Amino acid sequence: MKVVIIDYGAGNIKSVQFAFKRIGLDAVLSKDSEAIQQADKVVFPGVGEASSAMKKLKESQLDLIIPKLKQPVLGICLGMQLMCHETEEGNTKGLGIFDVSVKKFSNQFKVPQMGWNTIYNMKTNLFHNIKNQEYMYLVHSYYAPKSEMTIATTNYGFEYATALQKDNFYGVQFHPEKSSHAGEQILKNFLDL
Repeated sequence: MKVVIIDYGAGNIKSVQFAFKRIGLDAVLSKDSEAIQQADKVVFPGVGEASSAMKKLKESQLDLIIPKLKQPVLGICLGMQLMCHETEEGNTKGLGIFDVSVKKFSNQFKVPQMGWNTIYNMKTNLFHNIKNQEYMYLVHSYYAPKSEMTIATTNYGFEYATALQKDNFYGVQFHPEKSSHAGEQILKNFLDL
């Protein structure tokens, strides 16, 4: 199975690659549109700031490629947020895959939300063998509100979407690559989709 991790200059891609290696798969880092389109599975990670990450995607025309992909695609953290319609971070227009507007946590919460938090109300095979209220590792200042595309929820003073799905596109706000055995299970489930 060929898994390509989109390498567009956003942070944290090596830890995603190492997480796949731990479960026995050599994922390829690439920004080549042909390699991405020919992959069996595509991972769209991201750590950083939305507007500069979107600028990098546009420079390599990946903003045109990603929304047209037909194979399973997994957006992680900023990757998931960029798959949304827009984000308040830098007033950035996203890829428009998920019809969701990403919001900033208000000042009444400690921002960023950093550390372990539970996920629940899980739907789809992405969460096969994941128990309700499982802990996942999160680091983020922006969140996706709940919508009809929500496939898992987290509570940080209020409920928000910690995972989204539309067709072949999946997004998770948490970091499966940093979420111990449960995170590895989610990566395995993604490979099985």
